[in-house]
Amino acid sequence: MSLLRRIEKKDSSDKKRGQNAPRRGGTTRPQSGGAQRRAVSPPRDAYRDLKTRVQNRLVAELDPSMDVSQTEEVRQTIREMYDTILEEERIVLSRVERERLFEQIVAEILGLGPLEPLLADESITEIMVNGPKQIFIERKGRLERVNITFESDEHVMRIIERIVAPLGRRIDESSPMVDARLKDGSRVNAVIPPISLVGPVLTIRKFFKHPLTVDDLIRYGSVTPEAMEFLKACVVAALNIVVSGGTGTGKTTFLNILSGFIPHEERIITIENAAELQLRQEHVVTLESRPPNIEGKGEISIRDLVINALRMRPDRIVVGECRGGEALDMLQAMNTGHDGSMTTLHANNTREALSRLETMVLMAGMELPHRAIREQIASAIDLIVQLERMRDGSRRVVAVTEVQGMEGDVVVTSDIFKFEQVGFENGKVIGRLRPTGIRPKFMSRIENVGIHLPPSVFGAGQRLRGY
Repeated sequence: MSLLRRIEKKDSSDKKRGQNAPRRGGTTRPQSGGAQRRAVSPPRDAYRDLKTRVQNRLVAELDPSMDVSQTEEVRQTIREMYDTILEEERIVLSRVERERLFEQIVAEILGLGPLEPLLADESITEIMVNGPKQIFIERKGRLERVNITFESDEHVMRIIERIVAPLGRRIDESSPMVDARLKDGSRVNAVIPPISLVGPVLTIRKFFKHPLTVDDLIRYGSVTPEAMEFLKACVVAALNIVVSGGTGTGKTTFLNILSGFIPHEERIITIENAAELQLRQEHVVTLESRPPNIEGKGEISIRDLVINALRMRPDRIVVGECRGGEALDMLQAMNTGHDGSMTTLHANNTREALSRLETMVLMAGMELPHRAIREQIASAIDLIVQLERMRDGSRRVVAVTEVQGMEGDVVVTSDIFKFEQVGFENGKVIGRLRPTGIRPKFMSRIENVGIHLPPSVFGAGQRLRGY
């Protein structure tokens, strides 16, 4: 008989004896003569108390020197101890309850507690914990609240500590924010009080076990076959590309797909704050920045890594995201023979991307004239791919833009592909990325590597309406 059924049976027996019975599914406690009937806990509280008691015994009895990285061996050890504890305490559970309790306890000891089922769900792209009682997810570009909670602020803090401790990171009142990653590469950000007023906040950008492919993007309508054929040719021809977009538009995913077109015989150096790129080529060196330690020393910035990468004989440099002064070093690398380099940056449109680049170069501390910076940008960047998350939650390429050069003090650009929205039906954006009919000026570089794109890629000379 299961624990919950036993509780219900006891309730029925109490009623037959004429005693004050608890609510259906509750638990009873011994009462002294004349004592008033006490409030009883619902089954959920009884289950939680049982979980806590068994979990605490397991933690106390587990060997502290056990190598938790040997997951299967540890699970088997916990399973044996778990069965023994249930037998010793004469706890009877149904098979379903027994297995559920075991998995929850294992998740607390080895994993991330209540978040484990969310991490296992491949349809979820992001997990947002706003304090212990509010957990939201992103699925198919839309946010929804899930019926999962933590027990307390302390429970959330234990999970955060479990994430950051193996990485040598710390989070406390003196350092209440941290960036980290999970073992599978998922990106993590945590913020705790006093910065957060709602309790510990945890945001996890999930890392897909099976990265999206070109075919996936085309099937989802994120990009057209013609545009991807053109972009592949640009990567093979070693054009310098910036992937631009707002937060959550899929910049890293798209950069990963573009990087997959780099020929296998080339040496690639990737530079990221948290390693997310999943390049399949053989000759890849992955570098990751490092925050300062508890004494405020030992920081290795993206800029440090870009400068060092230039000494590593790279054919291509791929920077996960430009956020500051490293943009200057990236531009200089692009202008000094490291063609085919790529990066991402936050911007809502192509023109804003150019302005952001200019601002980031100024953050390097070099007092360069604005015209000189723009000339650097115009000569270094060949192509900007602009991404956008649409109102229906879908992520799409909305522009593929050539950087043509300078006219006076202005960087001149030209759209090769442009997204044209024609409607909004049944909650879906209707539209397509269309060629503008303009052939880029760098076509000779593409043809020099033996790639000859058919005229249909560029709309066979027909421009997009309004151009």
